Amino acid sequence: MQSIDLNLLTALDALLTESSVAGAAKRLNLSAPAVSRTLSRARLALGDELLVRAGRKLVPTPRALELRGRVRDLLDEAHAVLRPEGVLDPAALQRSFTVRASDYVAGVFGPELSAIAAKEAPHVTLRFTEQGKEDVAALREGRIDLEVGAMGDLGPEIRMQTLTRDSFLAVVRERHPILKGRVTPKRFAAAAHISASRRGRCEGPIDDGLAALGLSRQVPFVVPGFYTALLVAASSDMIAAVPSSIAAMAKRRGLRISCFDLPVKTPDVVIAQAWHPRFDKDAGHQWLRQAMRRVLTGRS
Repeated sequence: MQSIDLNLLTALDALLTESSVAGAAKRLNLSAPAVSRTLSRARLALGDELLVRAGRKLVPTPRALELRGRVRDLLDEAHAVLRPEGVLDPAALQRSFTVRASDYVAGVFGPELSAIAAKEAPHVTLRFTEQGKEDVAALREGRIDLEVGAMGDLGPEIRMQTLTRDSFLAVVRERHPILKGRVTPKRFAAAAHISASRRGRCEGPIDDGLAALGLSRQVPFVVPGFYTALLVAASSDMIAAVPSSIAAMAKRRGLRISCFDLPVKTPDVVIAQAWHPRFDKDAGHQWLRQAMRRVLTGRS
């Protein structure tokens, strides 16, 4: 019976995930030539090129796409089998976790999460990656370990846990003209606005609230995240609407802004964390979820 080389499976998982020898080498903490030799071994063992060059990058073959999820599942199962029973000691955990989250989540809650990791699990690396389209496949295939943010229903395959709620505030530069007098819906609508939308949208709940009053606003500037919206608002005459926690943090950090309540009602931002059920009993992943919960809820 031919022996199974788990190191080859680990390298193959990295190659299929990154579609790059350099990216896989960085993930595995190996040299690029070593990973290139491993790719040659995998090609020989599987009888397929797996990754082929397309211009300046490598793209997976149909066989590689078929194998990607299966290789990840095999590794997860092998790690579960070989992991000793008992309570995890986070101090001994040596692992890299990839968390997909908005700049809002990473910026507001990331420092405290990093502090917890440094104290409890100093050998853990937390990699935050930008949010894009809600992608269940990324969780299923292990390209990300956890998604944190405002999400819709991801379907029955994915576990979700609500962590916190936040409300929106309007943010403007200090001494903005709108601060002179009461901010009515009409004055608010007449000003220029910034939209923070990772999908590039100009309209949202604020526009729905204004429309109910027979009003509309001009949105000449659209940015992908709340931090950029804050910076633009702080140095222009445009108004940004951001979660109250990020506005409070920006003021504590000395950003010269003023905040006021929106003159229309908008739904709260609901922040949740999502993961694939294969990590339910993974002790390291449980520590990550518990740490994230502690940071966002303020509870142990």
